[in-house]
Formats: sequence, structure tokens, C-alpha cells
Amino acid sequence: MRILLVCLFFFSALFANELDKNATLLEKPLQKVLYVSYEDVPKRIINGSIFTITIKTLSTVKNFTDITYELSESQGLKLLSDYPSREIHDKYYYETFYFLATSKSVKLPNIKATLLSFDDNQYATTILAGKQVNVVSLNPKKNFANIIADSFELLEYKTTSYDTQYNIVVFSAVATTSDISAFNLQNIHKQGIESVLESYLDSKITYYAIISKKIKNFSFTYFNLKTNKFEMLNIPIIVNDDSVTTQSDLKPKDQSHQLLKIKIASAVAFILFIVIMWRKQYIYLFFVLLPLAYIAYLSVPSKAICIKEGSNIQLLPVEHGTIFETTPVVYHLLKEGKTKNYTKVKLQNERIGWVKDEDICSY
Repeated sequence: MRILLVCLFFFSALFANELDKNATLLEKPLQKVLYVSYEDVPKRIINGSIFTITIKTLSTVKNFTDITYELSESQGLKLLSDYPSREIHDKYYYETFYFLATSKSVKLPNIKATLLSFDDNQYATTILAGKQVNVVSLNPKKNFANIIADSFELLEYKTTSYDTQYNIVVFSAVATTSDISAFNLQNIHKQGIESVLESYLDSKITYYAIISKKIKNFSFTYFNLKTNKFEMLNIPIIVNDDSVTTQSDLKPKDQSHQLLKIKIASAVAFILFIVIMWRKQYIYLFFVLLPLAYIAYLSVPSKAICIKEGSNIQLLPVEHGTIFETTPVVYHLLKEGKTKNYTKVKLQNERIGWVKDEDICSY
């Protein structure tokens, strides 16, 4: 019995000693191998603008898989990139994050850096505490388009008649370092985005605005971050009667009106007739028929087409274009033009719209 008690005491002491060793190992702090600091932080930012911060990271471990970052507890910001843009110089990693300022009060996020090693060794994470950033709000005029960018440039534009009171202006533009989807105009009858390619570096938008026929010059401003001032953009209103064929075919150009074409053809036919009769070269009367046939072609009234019930009528002949009416019943409308996959029609209220060819009745 005594021997049994001695053995129990011995093994209990041994087990307790092992527990103490394991507890000591667990309580041992992980080694810090990452040192993180701010490299570039803007002194002030504009509410609604895109800005960057750059941090500098140094690892005391030479060989490792990667350095990852976790951002938390930010205020008034939207993170635009899941992964930072990285540059490596000597032993330092320069990580650049892109943000959109969404509030008048901005606090940068806490950034937790973690080293991923090849041998699965565990190292301590390093946290860079976020700091407050000075935010400035603009006080623009009414023609401000709600765009803050390094640059904003009009590529193409076009104006067509919308109805008896309004014209529709369609334009494409590109921007750098801008939240281009925020584009918005004040005191406009109707407006919207037809298509947008969003990127915090380079973006593109196709936009439409329905404006009064009294407006002869359509203008708006954006804030240029490079020049630190508002820049004016102008679109001269030149109303075209021809169709908008594609999103990239928006530049205004002079078009001959149908009535003018008929007058010119009539004049040519009359002159040819006088010359032939004066010279008595009646065999050439055939050439008079050519301009007359052209006049007859131009004078043919628009063809009525059938539009299926439930069809969408769009402002422009583009994919996912703005729908301003859906046919409640079968419509019979005048065909005004044609482009790839779309037909231009005139509604009973004199408005012009576009319908997909697949929505035209087949007989």
C-alpha cells in the first residue's frame, strides 16, 4: 500500500511539472517581426473625392509567403480596393490603399498586418492605429455635376428632339480618380446613366439629359483636384434629325434635311428638262427621271409597324437603355429609322423612342 502511494505521488508530481511547462510555453508572447508606419497621408481631403494613403512595412523575417492586412473601425470612408497596390524598395513594402470619402468626418481604419511564413510559424500581428483626417466640403454653384476628379473629359455628344418641348442630350465622358457614378445635374427635366464603366483610376460614362428646347448651350462644372478649382464643360445644342446609331456615334454633325433634298432634286430635274428641251435632245429625258424617282422615294410616308404588347420603348438604342414606356397593348407606330437590333418609332404623343427588333410583330 505504501509503495502504491509513493508511485501515485511520483506520477502526480511528474504530470504537474509537464502542465507547468506547457503553460509556460502557451504564455510566451509571439515574436514581433513587422513594423508598420504611415508613409503618405493627405493633409486634407474633399468630401466625395477619391484619395490614397500609403503605409511602409518592414519585416525582420527575410523569407516569408506574404503580408496581409485587415482594416477595421474606419469612419466616413469606403474602401475601393480589396488589396493594396504594392511597391517594394530594399527591405520596405509600400502599400497604397484607395478610399472614397463619404462624410464630413473621416477616420482612417486601424490596419492589422500579419506575416504569413513558409514554415507556418506564428508571429505577432502589428496594428497601425487609424487617425483623423481633415475633410473639406465644397460649396459649388447650381451647375455642379457632383464630380470630383483629377480629370473629366467629354468624348462624344449628340442632341436629338425628344418631344415638342424638350431635347435629349446624350454624351460620353471619361474621368480619372473619380466616383463617376455620382454624376448628377440639377434643374433637369429628366436624366440618367445609360452605361458606366466604374474604376477608381479610369472610368467612363454614357449619360442622357432631357432639357428644354430653349437651352442653346448646355454646360456644367466639375471640381478638378489637380488645379484645385471648378472646371466648365460646354455642349453646344445642335439638334439632329438622324438616329443615334450606337453609343460611340454621338458627335454632332450637320445633316441635310429631307425638304432641302427634295428642293435640290427638283431643281436638278427642272434644269435638265429645260436644257434637253432647248437642245431638243429628247433621248436624254431619261435622266430627268432619276431625280424625280429620288423625290418620290423621299416623299414616301413612314411605314407603320406593329409593336408587341409588353414591349419596352427606350430613350436610346443601347443595351439596358432607359425605358420610358412599356406598351400596355399592341401598338401600331410609324417607323422613323433603323439601327442594329433596334427600330426607331414615333409615339402618339410625338415622342421618339427605340424598340428592340425582337419586339416587332411578325406576320
